[in-house]
Amino acid sequence: MTKFRPCIDLHQGKVKQIVGGTLRDDGPGPRENFVASAGAGEFAAKFRADVLTGGHIIKLGPGNDEAAKEALAAWPGGMQIGGGIHAGNAAEWLAAGASQVIVTSWLFEGAKFSPERLRELVATVGPERLVIDLSCRRTERGWTVAMDRWQTLTDLDLTPATLDLLAPSCAEFLIHAADVEGLCRGVDAELVTMLGNWGDAPVTYAGGAATMADVELVSELSGGKVDLTVGSALDLFGGSGIRYDELVAWNRR
Repeated sequence: MTKFRPCIDLHQGKVKQIVGGTLRDDGPGPRENFVASAGAGEFAAKFRADVLTGGHIIKLGPGNDEAAKEALAAWPGGMQIGGGIHAGNAAEWLAAGASQVIVTSWLFEGAKFSPERLRELVATVGPERLVIDLSCRRTERGWTVAMDRWQTLTDLDLTPATLDLLAPSCAEFLIHAADVEGLCRGVDAELVTMLGNWGDAPVTYAGGAATMADVELVSELSGGKVDLTVGSALDLFGGSGIRYDELVAWNRR
């Protein structure tokens, strides 16, 4: 059954909700839907109290390590960590309390997928402690994995064959639909359907969920095989489309 997975997105040390694709190394700052006054540890403690397992913390750029460690300390072994993770620091983040590490950009050299780097990472932490982030953008080929906070398209397309290839190397996949992330205009139904039809390993989808109808749609389209993260629409993050207590109740059905 589709479950709600909580998230903590960190930018400049604060919990934020940012419109996908507006966080860039050049140009103006990102479009922010929400900036929390509460610290990351408070959010993690709330998710722990409500037994919302399988959630993730994403560090969006530098200056987030302290906040991330605060969240992990609030729920040791309860959340995954991503953002700037590589073979050299993955074990450190697991020791800090992450249940698993999430990796995208480091798996690519010059925007080209590196099987050697994946093998190095698996040898370092084991597939059971690794989540592969295949967040993507729509292209003429369907969906293409994007790296560097979704700024750069890679040579890897998101297809069932890609999922088949990578599944033995990880415990699960995290997939943001970057083109709809943070817009609260509905999920990418075609992508959710494709992921559900594949369904051979745990997958968490993020992007566009605006109402509980979207949560139900993900469950329906994926046959309950794809989990869901809700960000900007959630009242916990300043949104008005979905109540946090509705999602807690959804997970307890």
